Amino acid sequence: MTNITYREAIYKSMKDALRNNDSTIIMGQGVSDPTRVFGTVDGLLEQFGASRVIEMPIIEETQTGFSVGASLAGLYPIQTFLRVDFMLVAFSQIVNSIAKMKYMYGGEFSAPMLLRGVVGRSWGQGPQHSQCPASAFAHFPGLQVIMPATSQDVINSYKYAINNFKGPVLSIEHRLLYDYSFNEANNENAFTSYTIREGDTVTILAASNMVQESLKAATWIKEKQNIEIEVINLLNISNIDYDLIFKSLKKTQRLVIADPGWKEFGITAEISRRILSENSVELKSTPSFLAFAPTPCPTSHALEDDFYPSMATIVNAVYNQVYGVSHKHDVPSLDYCKTLAKEFKGPF
Repeated sequence: MTNITYREAIYKSMKDALRNNDSTIIMGQGVSDPTRVFGTVDGLLEQFGASRVIEMPIIEETQTGFSVGASLAGLYPIQTFLRVDFMLVAFSQIVNSIAKMKYMYGGEFSAPMLLRGVVGRSWGQGPQHSQCPASAFAHFPGLQVIMPATSQDVINSYKYAINNFKGPVLSIEHRLLYDYSFNEANNENAFTSYTIREGDTVTILAASNMVQESLKAATWIKEKQNIEIEVINLLNISNIDYDLIFKSLKKTQRLVIADPGWKEFGITAEISRRILSENSVELKSTPSFLAFAPTPCPTSHALEDDFYPSMATIVNAVYNQVYGVSHKHDVPSLDYCKTLAKEFKGPF
């Protein structure tokens, strides 16, 4: 697979799901409007009809209950949420019905489905449209929570979820990744962590768009300091490969975690717990944790720059690990970081 955008990978996955499996349906808000869920289901209504690509009203909990019933009836629902925040309206359905179905009925019933939620900064989304509650959903047994960071992640994970996995999968897609093109095809993992860049000095654990920011930071540091940074794409935060992490930490003995959510009770907290309780590796310095600022997301586009971690904050964290917090090494400017970023331009 070469030169395919994240958006195109989602579209391909949705089209393949409808074409290859007659039981698959796609439903949600926006599947029939002009933007077609940010362009990821464009043309599928016309090709497969309104019985399989179903526009739903703004009643997320009822939509999700419909998905439960459809799944129990033998269909495979793919439900879209234009913002992952809207999943919170359906929280009870997701954690009390979908996640627990197989357990409560002794394996006789389950609710396999794919729930797609979109997250990410851009043009002032504000406090109620920019959250990333991945760790909240991952807290509940019975859900697989994935955060694809590349086109290949999307292709592999969605294909596996739809065709092979016998349970519910909740995917958080990052809007700022939609226009990135990817040509790496070395990841055959569908549902677990993998090393996306090898190094020997610092280990960065990252998810979602933080993987791309970490790769940019690693490239900068290699050019400026000739230091190789190892980057691990967590991918599935319900099924993190801790053996892979421990192996990396034995080599680098330094750790940075780049979380696309808040630190408190989040991905960084869970990984730290596992490392402290299970890993015998001694680290050379206290790990660095990068995440949202501890406040709701500001609506101001300018203030967003201070709210979200970026390539620059990752570079600084790596330098803290290698040289100490009093280091004098230059980090990339905000203006430089923006030259490498792909601002979300729609469709809105």
